[in-house]
Amino acid sequence: MSRHKTRQELALEYGATHIISERGDEGVARIKRLTNGAGADAVLECVGTQESMTQAIQCARPGSMIGYVGVPHGVQFDGQQLFFAQIGMLGGPAPVRRFLPHLMDLVLERKINPGKVFDLELPLAKVGEGYRAMDERRAIKTLLRV
Repeated sequence: MSRHKTRQELALEYGATHIISERGDEGVARIKRLTNGAGADAVLECVGTQESMTQAIQCARPGSMIGYVGVPHGVQFDGQQLFFAQIGMLGGPAPVRRFLPHLMDLVLERKINPGKVFDLELPLAKVGEGYRAMDERRAIKTLLRV
């Protein structure tokens, strides 16, 4: 789900089959149409807002899992709703240290190219601008150089 052309293009390059730009009820309806009313088998929620978490819950089919990275702030949900919808949730910090050695090997062997997500390069002194650019969706990820 994305409304940003550069992110959509990257998603398609990495194997996405559908791009959904709608949000809220319209986004949920689109997911339901694509899945013949069932909902998604698994949902990864990465934004951490009330709107994005609610949308993730509504897009998930019974028996599915919602994964989220980080700590959503100010997000509330009804545990009873999740229980009766038979939806599970599992979240936590991104376990970077656990996967880093393997990922570094893949990068060095040129099997993956993580640099594709960096579409803005700034000096370290402009770190604030880098975060603003990502927050405002002017950049997918900012590469900071010393």
